[in-house]
Order: sequence, then C-alpha cells, then structure tokens
Amino acid sequence: MTDAEISALRLNCPIHLPGHKAITPAQSFTQMASWCQEHQVQHDTYGEGELVQDFEKKVAALLGMEAGLFCITGTLTQVTALRLACEERGSSLVALHASSHILVHERSNYQLLQHFQALQIGNPHRPWTKKDLQAQPEKIAAAQYELPMREIGGQLPAWEELDDIKAYCREQDIHLHMDGARLWEAAAGYGRSLAEVAAGFDTAYVSFYKGIGGLGGAMLLGSADFIAKARVWMHRQGGSVFRRSPYVVAAAMQFDARLAAVPACFARTQWLYEELRAYPQFKANPATPQCNMLHLYLPVDRENAIAIRNRIAQEHGIWLFNNTVHTALPGQCMFEWYVGDNLLALDDNALRQALRLLAGALQDQG
Repeated sequence: MTDAEISALRLNCPIHLPGHKAITPAQSFTQMASWCQEHQVQHDTYGEGELVQDFEKKVAALLGMEAGLFCITGTLTQVTALRLACEERGSSLVALHASSHILVHERSNYQLLQHFQALQIGNPHRPWTKKDLQAQPEKIAAAQYELPMREIGGQLPAWEELDDIKAYCREQDIHLHMDGARLWEAAAGYGRSLAEVAAGFDTAYVSFYKGIGGLGGAMLLGSADFIAKARVWMHRQGGSVFRRSPYVVAAAMQFDARLAAVPACFARTQWLYEELRAYPQFKANPATPQCNMLHLYLPVDRENAIAIRNRIAQEHGIWLFNNTVHTALPGQCMFEWYVGDNLLALDDNALRQALRLLAGALQDQG
C-alpha cells in the first residue's frame, strides 16, 4: 500500500487505539477562533503580549520555576539551554543518555552547530543513575534527564534515585536540565505534582503538541536570569517568530483539560497491562506501567506487523498502532502505544476485541 492509501485507511477506521482523537484543520481552527473570541485574544508581537506572557507565567508557576519562554521547537530549546549551562561553568561536556532525543532525532545539531560535547552515560535500556554520573572523571557542566524516557518505553527512574541525582548535581555544580516533553505523564506516573517533579532541576523543557495536543511549540523554564539569556540566543538562531499566538492558543485552550485527564489515562494504562497478561505473545516495556505510554513487542518482523495492522483495519475498522520499528532480535518488532483520548474513551469490550484480533493474527503467522 502507498502512504496515501495507508493514511486514507487510518482515517476511515472508526476505532483508533493510540493517542488522542484526531481532528481536522477546520475543526481545530474553528475551536481556536471560538476560544480567541471568548477570551478577547490579541496577537503578540515577537512574544510580547498578554496571551503569550500570561501562558509563560502560568506554566512557570505550575513547575515552581521563576520564568518561562515560549519557543517554537524543543529541538531549538534544549540545545540552547545546555549550551548556556556549559558557558556558565567553563566546560563543554553534557551528560546524555543514549536514548536522548538530542542524540537520536536531531541530526547532530549539538555537534555541528558547536553547542557542546555529548558524553553518553548509563545503560541504553534503563534510566541512568547517580552512580553513572559519579563514574565520570571529567568536569561535567550539565546533565539532561528525560522524564519519562520515551525511547525505552516511557521508563522513569525511581523517585528516590531521582532525588539522589538532583542532590548530587547540586553538590557538584552540574546544571541539571529536564527533557520534560512528557512531564505531564511523568507527574501522573509518580503521583506527584509538576512542581515536585521539577524541583531540583535548573531548567526544564516542556512540549505542547504531544500530550497536550497543540499545533506545536515548547517552553523553556528556569531562573529569570537564565531565561533572559536564552531569549537572546533564541533570537540569534531564528527562533523569535513574529506571531506565536496560533501555537499558544492551540495549547492554552485545552491545557487545563489535558492535564486533568492524564491521571485517568495512567489508570487506563494500568488496566491495559492487566488485560495484556492474557496474551503471552505480547511483551510490554516497561514490565509494569510507569506512565501512560508503553512499547509493545510482537513476535513478527516489521513488515508482517504492518500487514496485520492493515488487514485488521480493512476488515474490522480498528487502527491498532501507527508505526513499528525493528528490534535487536530477528523476527521481532515493536510499536508504541500512547494512552490518550482514544483508549480512554474506548469501550472495554472493544479494546478486548482488538487485542484478540491482534493475538489471533500473530498466532496465524506462527
């Protein structure tokens, strides 16, 4: 099937398991227009204006940070924060996990743009620990921690371990930066407030198009002095767009409702894990739910998994997952489930039927 045919097949399915319910651009823009009218929204000018600045203050307060800066992308936001941390401490070394978004998805931007030098720490398949940081003999300027760690199934470090890392970084004057693209999900997994999770981090980045479901955009949070420096660097790198209002509106109009729903999404994930116990051919990572996402490993290769997905979509109108990737083992693949609106609203029996169909198709393959 062509990409266009697959896209049409997905859109025609009445039942979707992963993520949030998709809406059309027309629906999205209509909702945005209505919200703007209701709240008498005015455009910003290069980020200056009540809409943007009130949203920055709101998110900063939630995380217990002094200030926030709305940024156009997380890719721009994180390397800028880590660059500044290195300049402040006179070292170019930044400790990153092997699964860091910076290393995996950003086309070597930190290196080619000469932001900093990356030092990989920890086991690639587990969250890194204080001992991993202590084992480094060189002066480290900054360390990045992703909460949760998306590339390894949404794993979180134990709360006590995270506290130890925060304390060690504070003692050693290591700038601790949070990749909080999915911070909302991490807070629900820990059963803690956003401010409790963010406490001890020098800076944090959050995303507004993943769990929040906006059009795009990110925010950098930290001290007022640090954010002032970051604002200059965003401008230098072309990140100071003329109008940020469309992105802020798309996030702000649903921000509170999305945050309020995350604990229910985590509870639904816990329920899903119980259902998965009936299917030994499915292997979930992590083994127990840590936030409202997981990776599910299947005993077939990627091409067969996609064929199964497409066939079930055609015959039953159920869209099981979006994409699959190869794993280290032959004859195996993996896909990600983000438990959002779709699984939260889906009838229990409909979800059980979807699992049975997938399990049956895998058994036929065997």
